[in-house]
Amino acid sequence: MSDEIIDNRARNRYELTVDGFTAHVDYARKPGVITFIHTIVPEQLGGRGIGSRLAQFALDDARRNGEKVIPQCSFIAAYIKRHAEYQDLVLA
Repeated sequence: MSDEIIDNRARNRYELTVDGFTAHVDYARKPGVITFIHTIVPEQLGGRGIGSRLAQFALDDARRNGEKVIPQCSFIAAYIKRHAEYQDLVLA
């Protein structure tokens, strides 16, 4: 499995390609805020923790960038709920 998650700013998404399939978290950015819109993990990659790896990377990147988060995506919202260390990132 590739460990390289990239921020593909041209497509507004974080991407991880594994075994020829690309999982991604789509986002929209405004100054100081990133909205996570949708998380897609191809069926062929299911059950391997790839969605969680993407969520963790995206949230860590938001923190590094000093951004607040709007978790419109239900997967990202659930990840934040399960990982209290990211709750401070959520835009009130």
